[in-house]
Amino acid sequence: MKKTLKIIGIVIGILLVFLIAAPFLFEGKILDIVKSTVNKNIDAEFDFADADVSFIRNFPEVSVSINDMSILNTGTFAGETLVSAKNANVSVPFMQIFNSADESYTINTFSIDGAIVNVLIDKDGNVNYDIAKKDGTKTTEAVSEAPASNVSLSIQKYEITNSQIKYHDEQGKMYFELNDFNHSGTGDLSAVKSELDTKTSGLISFDMDETNYFKDTPIQLDAKLGIDLEQNSYTFLENKAIINQLELVFDGSVKLNEVSQDVDLTFKTPSSDFKNFLALIPEAYSKDIENVETTGDFVVQGTVNGTIDEAHIPAFNIGITSNNASFKYPDLPQSVSNITIDTKIANDTGILEHTYVNINTLTFKIAQDVFSANATIKELMGNPLVNANLKGRINLGNLSQAYPFEVEQQLQGILDANIATAFDMKAIEDGRYQDTKNSGSLGLSGFEFNSEDMKSPIQISKAGLTFNTQNVTLNTFDAKTGRTDLSAKGTIDNLLGFMFNDQMLKGNFTLNSNTFAVNDFMTENETPDNTESVEPTENTKAEVATVEQIKIPAFLDATIVANANTVLYDNLTLKDASATLFVKDETVTLKDFKSNIFGGQIALNGAVSTKADTPTFDVKLGMKSFDIAESFNGLELLQALAPVAKAMQGVLNSNFEIHGDLGNDFTPNLNTISGTALAEVLVTNFITEESKVLSTLVNRLEFLNFDAGETKKLNTTLTFKDGQVQVKPFDFKVKDISVEVSGSHGFDQSINYNAMFDVPAKYLGKEAQNLLAKLDDAESKNITVPVSAKIGGSVGSPSITTDLSATATALTNKLVEMQKDKLLNEGSKKVTDALNSFLGGNTSKDSTSTNSATQSKDSVTTDNIKKAADKLLNGLFGSKKE
Repeated sequence: MKKTLKIIGIVIGILLVFLIAAPFLFEGKILDIVKSTVNKNIDAEFDFADADVSFIRNFPEVSVSINDMSILNTGTFAGETLVSAKNANVSVPFMQIFNSADESYTINTFSIDGAIVNVLIDKDGNVNYDIAKKDGTKTTEAVSEAPASNVSLSIQKYEITNSQIKYHDEQGKMYFELNDFNHSGTGDLSAVKSELDTKTSGLISFDMDETNYFKDTPIQLDAKLGIDLEQNSYTFLENKAIINQLELVFDGSVKLNEVSQDVDLTFKTPSSDFKNFLALIPEAYSKDIENVETTGDFVVQGTVNGTIDEAHIPAFNIGITSNNASFKYPDLPQSVSNITIDTKIANDTGILEHTYVNINTLTFKIAQDVFSANATIKELMGNPLVNANLKGRINLGNLSQAYPFEVEQQLQGILDANIATAFDMKAIEDGRYQDTKNSGSLGLSGFEFNSEDMKSPIQISKAGLTFNTQNVTLNTFDAKTGRTDLSAKGTIDNLLGFMFNDQMLKGNFTLNSNTFAVNDFMTENETPDNTESVEPTENTKAEVATVEQIKIPAFLDATIVANANTVLYDNLTLKDASATLFVKDETVTLKDFKSNIFGGQIALNGAVSTKADTPTFDVKLGMKSFDIAESFNGLELLQALAPVAKAMQGVLNSNFEIHGDLGNDFTPNLNTISGTALAEVLVTNFITEESKVLSTLVNRLEFLNFDAGETKKLNTTLTFKDGQVQVKPFDFKVKDISVEVSGSHGFDQSINYNAMFDVPAKYLGKEAQNLLAKLDDAESKNITVPVSAKIGGSVGSPSITTDLSATATALTNKLVEMQKDKLLNEGSKKVTDALNSFLGGNTSKDSTSTNSATQSKDSVTTDNIKKAADKLLNGLFGSKKE
């Protein structure tokens, strides 16, 4: 006995050692078989990052687990991922590890976690999922030596967890997505006839023709299937589905043929409670329906019967009915009553294009307001033929009193509708609006709306639309927000094309306002309390980069004729403003804008565009009789172009041509603007204390005094680019001092100017006057001294430098020439005495000689004349004023 037990122990030990060591012995072979088997049977690339083989995990079967599996498309969709998974596990019978590569393998269980399936159909009809290798693509040797597939299924259990399925049909304009997909099944699929018990859950989203029908709607399906592999048919035995919160039970069968499928299904709601209707509404909007009081019924039932092939779908008939139902949320004062629904969605022929929808009746009542509608849509999947009628009144204030809307503020207003429409989509696509029929009216009164994105609530006292075949007429629109009042009329063209076919929305409007405050339509920027400077991080940079930008709608093609008695913008007030605006191609073109401002008139033509990533503007601006002080204090652009001008009093006439970039708030980026300006300035006075540049200049130059006097006319041309303003030379007079100015400045307030002053002798002081009087010449009264000044630094901290040496030289030369010309013809003694007297010298009588004339000329040295000139300059430049 002991010997027997010993032998058994040895056998078990050997078996355990084999089970532990076998993966290392056979792993390479098994993994090679998996890769080669899959790749041999598909026109795609199958691979995985890592794999593991275990003889213990599912003993007595061999378990193969692979990580980071992927199947990449080749051909038309080359490089795109068809299937990927974090982990996949299969188990096969133990003895099959000894099979050769050409022998078949049986899979008993499999599981997949974190799978992503991407099914694509491009606009040419090519599909990415048809990857099964065709017999014709194999070599003759492969066909003769191996079957089309050497893998058979004998599945007892399978599981798919945490997965995702995407289906995108560009040709059919459909998009389906199933997220959080979990599916499992148990049963014996190796038997000819068996039962498979499955459980499925997930979130579905579905779009068709850019219309969203489901968005992360929860679904659940518990289904027991009867499987007949011989007949290739599947029967629904015990089945329950939940869509959102709506329960459905169904039965029937599906039979798979070689090129088609036969479907025979029926389904219905297990109860007729009206809560079934609320269950169709996404839970985020329907809220908790458990405590909702309901009356009446709501039933969904349908049949699907027919063949699915390339040309047909099964015929189906889905009915949705409700009779005299109502519901009331326990925390709300109003109920929705008299609900009647009679809707049918069907296809009688099996031709996809023949699908139709009949909304025979849809009515409801809230308080005393009744709303009703009916519609038919034929050939839903072909050229839809729409015929619809809407009629009723809704007090908007009652909506949130009867249904738990998430609104920040209670809506107010009465909506009256009486609209009928009949059209087909092909007529709209072709622009044959004469083949559509539209009639009726839509009115809104006493409407008020507010949100945190608005500075003031919008109050629409009255608005009325009339519908006809050609267009929609805006008969009245009277509104107010903040200080702004608006009145508008006009027409809207191509409304159906815009709503159903993504075409341009066209319109012509007139807009009138007594007071139009631009700030009423703008929100204030929120500034953080902590203003401490911090280094920007990647996150903060990303936040700045994603700031929402104002965009002119690309779908809008409109002409607006606007008039306003008063337009308010920040600290600006414009009177009698009028303009025509053309909105098209993401561009607003402003034509013939006129207004009174700053005591004068402004005229503007130009355009603003948001087509590029950065908004741009290009305008021509005319200014006539602008009050200089008001305009330069009110307009940042003028302050940047001529910062010194704010110290002037008088009138400005100018023509600007400007273009550049705009910020996200539509204000000009000064560093990007460029253009030219022709300016005429009529200056009546200078207020030097308003400009640091002028006050510094007056303190530096003794003779300069900007006292009020006669009007000074300045004409100049400015060119600006890259943040720099170039000013062409211009001249004017301060009293009888001629001044010429030229140079440049930057928008960063830096300045670089040259000023030349031609100063008359009478400003040189008493001593200089006495000295010049000795010339005893009429020209002495008209003598002038050129003085140059270089103005640098910045507008707020200017620096003034003068070239005294050049000024002295110029004066010296002028004095020498004048006196020399006067004395050339006089005698030597007279010349000597005159020069000495002029220069203030005392020559003795003994100094005369026969060469006295020569000595007198030599004594008129440059040094002496410069000394005399310096005396005169003391009258020009005194000590600096404080």
